[in-house]
Amino acid sequence: MQSIKSVLHDAVGILAAVSDSALLDAEVLLCMALNKPRSYLRAWPDQQLQSEHLNIFRTLLEQRQKGIPIAYITGNREFWSRDFQVTPDVLIPRPDTELLIELSLKLIPADEPFKIIDLGTGSGIIAITLAAECPHAQVSAIDFSLAALHIAQLNAAKHHINNIQFYQSDWFTDITDTKFNLIISNPPYIAADDNHLQQGDVRFEPQTALRAEENGLRDIRIIADAARNYLEPGGHLLIEHGYNQLQQVQTLFKDLHYDKVQTYTDLSGQPRVTYGQWNSYQAAQP
Repeated sequence: MQSIKSVLHDAVGILAAVSDSALLDAEVLLCMALNKPRSYLRAWPDQQLQSEHLNIFRTLLEQRQKGIPIAYITGNREFWSRDFQVTPDVLIPRPDTELLIELSLKLIPADEPFKIIDLGTGSGIIAITLAAECPHAQVSAIDFSLAALHIAQLNAAKHHINNIQFYQSDWFTDITDTKFNLIISNPPYIAADDNHLQQGDVRFEPQTALRAEENGLRDIRIIADAARNYLEPGGHLLIEHGYNQLQQVQTLFKDLHYDKVQTYTDLSGQPRVTYGQWNSYQAAQP
């Protein structure tokens, strides 16, 4: 038998070649094998592992060695202090996307009716978080993938969210409601020839949720263009995009006559979310 301390030491050596967070990965996988919290590893470093637990851990370690993301191995990932189920059918939630939540919460009034649509909801992290934080809001969650919608519905049920509805649609194609106060999206925005698609966790994520034609701008353009027909006057558009797309996205918003166009930076200080307000009467002026 081996101790927790020695098993973790060996695992870090194995994972160092495939992960920038080898110790954290090893701890998460060992906790999964033991069905214990990470505090248990700290409290009992010399505890000897049973063979059954060691075998489970080795199986999990082999998956991580192949590059399979931790979130797909464990089946969950935290976002905005909530735990979400994830599978290879959906993108892995990332801290940078929490910027969309921060910006949205500043736009949503505390006690007035407010209609939100989340395009490309995936696991539902954006729509469910906003629905939970703003129970007076009415949220629509859209995805083309039925598999992704299934995961989002499971997450909504897990967090007991009732003010949300799910629809299968290719962006706005099958959406009949045209009176939203906020349209929000984390669409595909990586160019098809971008080397990042062949690196790290991204290799295992659904490519249709990552790649976009027109140098990564196609889906952003489609959403921003069509959103003008679905926003209330004075309504808000928030779209996440690549760090190197600031100028193109701002130009796109301005060419479509959005007002107050502004880009916000993520946790790393990179341009990540662009905002625009829709005032149809201004756009109609010569």
